[in-house]
Amino acid sequence: MFLDSLPFVTVLRNSVVDAGVRRSFSSSYPKKTNQKQEATLSFPRSGPIRKSLCVCLSPSAIPPVMTEGKKQPFDANEAPSLVKELKESFRTGRTRSYEWRVSQLKGIEKMVEEREKDISEALYKDLSKPEFEAFVSEIAAVKSSCEEALKELKQWMKPEKAKTSMTAYPSSAEIVSEPLGAVLVISTWNYPFLLSIDPVIGAIAAGNAVVLKPSEIAPVTSSLLSELFEEYLDSSAVRVVEGAVPETAALLEQKWDKIFYTGSPRVGRIVMTAAAKHLTPVVLELGGKCPVVVDSDVDLQVTARRIIAGKWQLNNGQACISVDYIIATKDFAPKLIDALRNGIEEFFGADPMESKYISRIVSSNHFSRLERLLDEYKVFNKIVVGGQRNQKKLKIAPTIFLDVPEDSQLMQEEIFGPLLPIITVENVKDSIDLINSKPEPLVAYLFTNNQKLRNDFVQNVSCGGMVINDTVLHVTVSSLPFGGVGESGMGSYHGKFSFDAFSHKKAVLYRSFSGDSPVRYPPYTPENKKLMRAVMNGGIFDIILALMGWSRD
Repeated sequence: MFLDSLPFVTVLRNSVVDAGVRRSFSSSYPKKTNQKQEATLSFPRSGPIRKSLCVCLSPSAIPPVMTEGKKQPFDANEAPSLVKELKESFRTGRTRSYEWRVSQLKGIEKMVEEREKDISEALYKDLSKPEFEAFVSEIAAVKSSCEEALKELKQWMKPEKAKTSMTAYPSSAEIVSEPLGAVLVISTWNYPFLLSIDPVIGAIAAGNAVVLKPSEIAPVTSSLLSELFEEYLDSSAVRVVEGAVPETAALLEQKWDKIFYTGSPRVGRIVMTAAAKHLTPVVLELGGKCPVVVDSDVDLQVTARRIIAGKWQLNNGQACISVDYIIATKDFAPKLIDALRNGIEEFFGADPMESKYISRIVSSNHFSRLERLLDEYKVFNKIVVGGQRNQKKLKIAPTIFLDVPEDSQLMQEEIFGPLLPIITVENVKDSIDLINSKPEPLVAYLFTNNQKLRNDFVQNVSCGGMVINDTVLHVTVSSLPFGGVGESGMGSYHGKFSFDAFSHKKAVLYRSFSGDSPVRYPPYTPENKKLMRAVMNGGIFDIILALMGWSRD
């Protein structure tokens, strides 16, 4: 996810944690200033991980809706007491019970059902997200996750039987899923409802106390989440902390039992640095440049529609699984461009800038970043579709480039917006080497009817997930883990994988007092050695021979 481009204006005192956190979670609240300021960033040579750091953003970085409503901010100095309270609540054992977990999941279900309109309106105010897209990609997705957790929770909580070995005979074994304790979920702004609630569902289902830190860049949704959690959930074990950089940095300083972060690889490193201080495990749901390879033997119209759905219908490209670039052969690329152009006009009209079916860019800061990508001298003359923009409305039309240089910023950083470069190759098989020359993406897409190409792609492209002949739909399949690899993240969730992400798998071996063989105890006689060797080798015949004082030798 692209969260690293927020412009610094003032940096006072820095730290390893704060510098990165403040870069990513920079406050969007207005600050009065008439001075032109510049950013400086340095890291301490020694000292504790966190020292205070102050960052103020220029007014251009403020989302238009940030001035709506004011709430008493969370005092960062209260972070230690907050964690203490949640851990005390967890130690009472109340969150471990099936009944408590179900009550909280039903609370989320009721919350979504009763406040769907408020949720949809908040998403529109933050992102101009169309009502249909808000329902399908956020509200309905949360409902589905909650329903599955309620349906499957008893089964998930059951210990899993495990096989035992001859060395432990007679015995039985099982794997017990136990909650971790107090966990922290740091969500992001592009799907501010779904990506906040979905991990929380997993944390609650697993029996944990949880703190959610929503993104201040989606302030209306953040405020609504705080209100809803207080109204519908158990505040002794489930909390929302609103705020920006100081609050996030203060939370990261605490000793959590797990941290779940959704955002960029750069800030993922910051989160890991903070977690390492306490040996806290992390799940990092990051991003990357997600490629689409298009073979020439495809149904062109269907392919174009599905690429459009995975780009501009997906929060206008502001999604970690959004199509980032296309790879096609030189001969086929013009046909693909025509099909995409026709599809864009069919879905969004002759002037997509006026379409009500496309989300706006989240903030003027991100708009400026995308403008810089558009206007780079290496690519501005490579536009073949779109290119229109309106800074006042924070809108950029679906824009397609053809054969931009590999060293351009458009191909070097995650785009996270409505810009789509097409890279051409001589042979579609060359796409595999091209993808593998970059950091592992969160997802890779392939459109083809060629069975061999499909097999080669699946076997040889390393990525978090993969979809053949479509885009993004893998996230709707809860039996598939969703997560990255390498630069695109670690750990996974969705469905039972969410439950597992917030559980410790405790190994338990049961034995009785019978069957206590003297062979394991001194003195170590030759006979005992033969028997122990037979037992370790696991061969029944060898064990019988050893008991009789014989051997194969």
